[in-house]
Amino acid sequence: MEAKTSKIMISNTLWRACDTFRGKIDSSIYKDYILVMLFVKYLSDTYKEHLEDYEQKYDGDKERIQRALGRDRFVLDEKSTFDYIYSKRNDANVGEVINKALEHIEEENKMKLRGVFRNIDFNSEAILGQTKDRNSMLKHLLEDFKDLDLKPSSVGSADVIGDAYEYLIGKFASDAGKKGGEFFTPSEVSELISRLVKPKENDRIYDPTCGSGSLLIRTAKKVPSGKVAIYGQERNGQTHSLCRMNMFLHKFDDANIAWGDTLSNPLFLDDGQLMKFQVVVANPPFSLDKWAMGFAGSEDDKDFKMEASLDSHRRFEWGVSPKSKGDYAFVQHMLYSLAEGGRMGIVLPHGVLFRGAAEGKIRKQIIDMNLLEAVIGLPANLFFGTGIPACVLVFKKNRSRKDILFIDASNDGHYEKAKNQNNLREEDIKRIVDAYEKYGDIDKFTHVATLDEIRENEYNLNIPRYVDTFEEEEPVDMDAVKQNIANIKIELAEVEAKMEKQLEELGL
Repeated sequence: MEAKTSKIMISNTLWRACDTFRGKIDSSIYKDYILVMLFVKYLSDTYKEHLEDYEQKYDGDKERIQRALGRDRFVLDEKSTFDYIYSKRNDANVGEVINKALEHIEEENKMKLRGVFRNIDFNSEAILGQTKDRNSMLKHLLEDFKDLDLKPSSVGSADVIGDAYEYLIGKFASDAGKKGGEFFTPSEVSELISRLVKPKENDRIYDPTCGSGSLLIRTAKKVPSGKVAIYGQERNGQTHSLCRMNMFLHKFDDANIAWGDTLSNPLFLDDGQLMKFQVVVANPPFSLDKWAMGFAGSEDDKDFKMEASLDSHRRFEWGVSPKSKGDYAFVQHMLYSLAEGGRMGIVLPHGVLFRGAAEGKIRKQIIDMNLLEAVIGLPANLFFGTGIPACVLVFKKNRSRKDILFIDASNDGHYEKAKNQNNLREEDIKRIVDAYEKYGDIDKFTHVATLDEIRENEYNLNIPRYVDTFEEEEPVDMDAVKQNIANIKIELAEVEAKMEKQLEELGL
């Protein structure tokens, strides 16, 4: 049977819901309410369809129906369904009704959804305004979602909802122009990284700055059987909640998503030591300022100076990142979390390739330990909210090679130009991945540099030092240029003579 509800229909509903909030509160805030409502509607419609199926199957036998419902992926009670909330849309305490329903959902599904809504308050005066305005917005929001049919039989593939969810997060990212260097990872960049790190069955996959989880999901989906263990940590409470819902929508019910600052409080430990992962992927906040504040006594400690000794996991012994640039702090955390034979892909700003001082010292150590496998330059303007060109660094533990591959995919012809943002096409991703797998020199695109070559360059990894993309300009034919000028002069004289004649006829 063909699906009745398409991704476009879901997206249209979501945009209609955005209009309910637009101009009243900021999109970076109202996106959470819309995405939570989509999640609740999905749970409700799925529950409703299962209930109907079981009522038919067990001929209305209440006990058997309840038993069957109890074996489902999740359970709902009547008071936590969308229909129940909708029936209360005109109540004076509708925000409270929604909060209670969310609490119920968590209670009934402790194992899978505990704490998933704790950062979202539908009754918040501070965020949603005074009672009258708040109630009006919530009523409209419920009406926006009322006719969206998310029953499994209508949607077809469950991915439709997950994809719509991802699409909306991406749309909001382009809307918001994120501050603080935190950029949503475009799906094609996630796709590229997931292919470079090649996850395998039974791998542990980890993202220490997982955001809404799109990079983790892409990477996990590269394993057809889905037999992988997913771990992610995110410090923003609302984003952590959205990531948990995103995982559930993509059927990764047992993903381990932790809430906290990865650098000062890494939450995945084995006997007190950092847990090790076969695959580590990340798009950390670019050049994060005050990255070490979690190690200080208080936020206002102006004289605080981060030192390697303050980290009980000893991750910064190769050097401490500058206070205003956390890039290498994330790299070191990830390398310390990498299992033997593990693969790691991280998106970073180009500055990490050549900046000196503490960062230069850390970079030298990483190269001397032969952990860096490839440096890939991406086109500018791929990320929402910043034109900064980024690069992808690929690392491996226990490498047999003693060289580094440089790929320059930043030039015209390696991406599609769009009005607000450039895109990597499938052919561009494939070209990069093929070049990475071949690991050889390709004129104006790749170069394999020996460690001696890199030492000669004083450990500077700036890509143009290794990949020459200079295009010789065609020599200018001066005779042709002269002839061209002569022709233009003749044409000009003819036009002037014509004009003169016309002016004469007009008596001017």
